[in-house]
Amino acid sequence: MPDQSLPQTRTVEAPPGEAVSEKASPGEGISRRRLLGTAGATGLVLGAAGGAVGYASAPAGATPLTSLGEDRAMFHGKHQPGITEGLQARGHLVAFDLAAGAGRKEAAALLRRWSTTAQRLMAGEAAAQDDTDVARDAGPSSLTITFGFGNSFFSRTGLEKQRPGSLDPLPDFSSDHLDKARSNGDLWVQIGANDALVAFHALRTIQKDAGSAAKVRWQMNGFNRTPGATSHKLTARNLMGQLDGTRNPKPTESDFDKRIFVPASGSADPAWMANGSYAVVRRIRMLLDDWEKLSVHAQENVVGRRKSNGAALSGGGETTAMDLEKTDANGALVVPINAHARIARPDQNGGAAMLRRPFSYHDGIAADGTPDAGLLFVCWQADPLRGFVTVQRKLDRGDALSTYIRHEASGLFAVPGGAAEGEYVGQRLLEG
Repeated sequence: MPDQSLPQTRTVEAPPGEAVSEKASPGEGISRRRLLGTAGATGLVLGAAGGAVGYASAPAGATPLTSLGEDRAMFHGKHQPGITEGLQARGHLVAFDLAAGAGRKEAAALLRRWSTTAQRLMAGEAAAQDDTDVARDAGPSSLTITFGFGNSFFSRTGLEKQRPGSLDPLPDFSSDHLDKARSNGDLWVQIGANDALVAFHALRTIQKDAGSAAKVRWQMNGFNRTPGATSHKLTARNLMGQLDGTRNPKPTESDFDKRIFVPASGSADPAWMANGSYAVVRRIRMLLDDWEKLSVHAQENVVGRRKSNGAALSGGGETTAMDLEKTDANGALVVPINAHARIARPDQNGGAAMLRRPFSYHDGIAADGTPDAGLLFVCWQADPLRGFVTVQRKLDRGDALSTYIRHEASGLFAVPGGAAEGEYVGQRLLEG
C-alpha cells in the first residue's frame, strides 16, 4: 500500500463552456434531477417499451437534493471518469469474461451498451430499458463508471496485434497468495458513488447489460468515508486506522499527466490507448487481529508515520517532507529502515509513482473469528512496470507492513481514454 495521497476534490465540474444541463438528451427521457425538482402529480411514472424508463416526480414543495446527491461526474471527456476524482463512499469492482463464441463484434456491441448506460446513470437518469427503480428519487451522487480490458481480451477478440506490451502479466511477488478465480478477466468495470443504492443500481444495470455476451468472473464491494462526515477534508484512513494516501501525486503537479496517463504521441503503446491509463487491482487482506495487538508506537514504526495525523516520524505535519537521515539520541534512524512509508517513496524507487484510489472492504467474520477485511487497492499509472511493479518489488524485499497484510487477488487492465461525444469507450480499438 504505497504511501501516496489522493486528490481531495469531490465535485466534478463540467468542462469550460459545457454547462451541466438538466434537460434530457433526445431519446433519453427526462433526467432524474429534473423530475425531482418538478412540482405536480405525485406518483407520475413515464412508461416506454421495455419497461419504465422515468422516475417518479417529487411532490410540490419537496426538499431538494443535497449537494451530495446533486454532485455529478461527466462521462465524456479526455480521460474516463473514476480516475482523478476524489474517493467515493461506495465502490464495486467487477470483472467479466466474454461468453464462449463471443468475439470482437459482440464485444463492440457490449461496450456500446455499457457506454450508453454509464452516460445515462452518471447524469442521474434511469436505465434505457427495464430500470430496476433501485435508485429512484436519488441524484447522480458523483457516480462514475470506468471500463478496462484485460490481457486475455485481445486473444478472445482477435486483436492480439493491438495488445499493449504494458499489459504483460504482473510478475509473482513473495507476498502473493492469489486466488486465480478472483483475479484478472477479459473486461473490468469500476463503479463508484457517494450513495450505496446509486452504486448498486449501476452494478446491477451493468450486469444486466452484459446479457449473453459476457458473464461475471468476480466481483468485490468496497467503501470509504462519506464526504462531509468530517468537519474538514482529510486524507482517508484505512482499516488499520492509518491515514492512507499522503504522498499521492496531485493533478496540479506539472508531471502528473506524464506519470498517470498514456501520452497521445511519442509512446510505445498503441494509438487507441492515448489518454488512457493502466489500473492495477489487488485485494489486500489486512491481518487486523495481529495488527491490533501492536502498540500504537509499534504500528507507527511499521508505517513510518504518526497514526494521529499522518506526520512522518521525523517531525512536522502530514505533508512535511520526511527526513530519512534523522536519528534519535542513540543514533538509530527515527524512520526505521524497513518502514512502509520510507520504502514506498518515489525518490526511493527511481521516481516511480502511481495514483492510488482504493476502497476498504469487509466480507464478514471467518469461522475462527478473524475479520475478512482489508483494502481493494486500485492504482493508476501510465506504465505499470515503472509504477506498481517497481514499488511492489521494493516492498516485497523488506517492507515491515508485509507481516500484517496478504495479497489475495490481482488484476491488470488497460483503460482507454475517455469517449468523445458520439463515441463509446474502446471504439477506437474495436473499430479501428
